[in-house]
Amino acid sequence: MRARRLGRVAYEPTWRAMQALTQRRDAATPDELWLLEHPPVYTLGLAGRPEHLLSPGAIPVVATDRGGQVTYHGPGQVVGYVLLDLRRRALGVKALVRRLEQSAIDLLAGYGIAGVRRPGMPGVYVRDAKICAIGLRVARGCSYHGLALNVDLELEPFSRIDPCGYPGLACTRLADLGVRDSIDAVQQKLSESLERCLNAT
Repeated sequence: MRARRLGRVAYEPTWRAMQALTQRRDAATPDELWLLEHPPVYTLGLAGRPEHLLSPGAIPVVATDRGGQVTYHGPGQVVGYVLLDLRRRALGVKALVRRLEQSAIDLLAGYGIAGVRRPGMPGVYVRDAKICAIGLRVARGCSYHGLALNVDLELEPFSRIDPCGYPGLACTRLADLGVRDSIDAVQQKLSESLERCLNAT
């Protein structure tokens, strides 16, 4: 798997690039992991309902093709996009979600933080607050989109939506849990954790 660090990049061109790679890849195309940040943006998944956008204000809203409802991306959040040939890996979507969740749980454990799953609510939670969101798309047997881990981003924009379609769902970030590592350091740890979990047999 090839890991690429893209820096801070706009959401829509990155999404279109994932679509393009997925459309042109063949059985020999290496899997890729893209690590990045986005400028402020709300994204509305395929199941997303406009009523969950309470007051977006000046933050742009992009209707995208991942699963799930509405979420927020912004500076200070590490995003990991997983462009995988699931057939080659003999990996189903549910198993992929669990591996993405496990990568975040393992990263949190390295900081002494207990991250947990919640039944029927993909992602990772700390003390009933969401710290990691997951949304995927599978086309031609290959995945794109991925996960977003809150490191030190502004949490206020989450109050203007029903995060992941759940009114009143609290969100948290590593900075509020005592983690002082830079975004680059957390990005590196997430990259290593994702590679371990995705390559596990």
